[in-house]
Amino acid sequence: MFKRELKINFKNFMIWTLILITLFLAIFLTYPSIIAGDNMKALNDMMKMFPEDLLKAFNMDISSIDSAFGWIKTEGFVFVLLITGIYSGILGSGILLKEENDKTIEYLNSVPVKRTQIVINKVGVGLFYIVFMVMILGIFNYAGLSFSEEFDGKSYWLLSITPIFSSVVIFTLCLFLSTFTHKTKNTLGISLGIVFASYFLNVVSELSEETEFLRYISVFTLADIRNVILDVKINPYMVLVTVGLSAILIGGTLVRYHRKELV
Repeated sequence: MFKRELKINFKNFMIWTLILITLFLAIFLTYPSIIAGDNMKALNDMMKMFPEDLLKAFNMDISSIDSAFGWIKTEGFVFVLLITGIYSGILGSGILLKEENDKTIEYLNSVPVKRTQIVINKVGVGLFYIVFMVMILGIFNYAGLSFSEEFDGKSYWLLSITPIFSSVVIFTLCLFLSTFTHKTKNTLGISLGIVFASYFLNVVSELSEETEFLRYISVFTLADIRNVILDVKINPYMVLVTVGLSAILIGGTLVRYHRKELV
């Protein structure tokens, strides 16, 4: 069943991965000309016009965009977090419901496959594709940076794996929510809403001390990019929270799916 799920979800995985690779390929091809000559001075002058809190929200107060790696640490990871988050949300909201929408659940019920096996296999496939996407992008960007400039390899690899934390929680959360309905379209909007609302809360939390508490509501806080840039290490607390939340949500999914009336 695991191989079957890999095959079914491979096309969407490739589409979203190619979107990310194409985005960063364009950056590697065009960034040298963007920062050449007087362009960099103009960019720096423009950055000085923005409020410090706004620069902090995008990590531009601790990382310059005068190189491709600098851009990746700031705006680049905005795209990575959002796109991997959207992919994970869509995957989580539909990977279980697809059986009901396609009426293949009737076939699964006719063979000796327990519901627990169905959930575990689908969770395994989801986690595999999320990690695989992040790894492919990480290797691609490492190769691109290696050809274009010198950079801190340790800092890069630590940053590269941080999207896994937020994406896994988004996936398991949307998977759990999908057990409350029978139609993918009912959860798709909710999944996208979770991603964009979480990112908005994460940005707003960096704007002032009064809004800092919002970071504890945002899933993207688990990525902890800012601290990785500053300390060049991953906070083990974020790993524990990610594992704990994911385990609870997977457990909730198993309970809900056992009780669900499948159609």
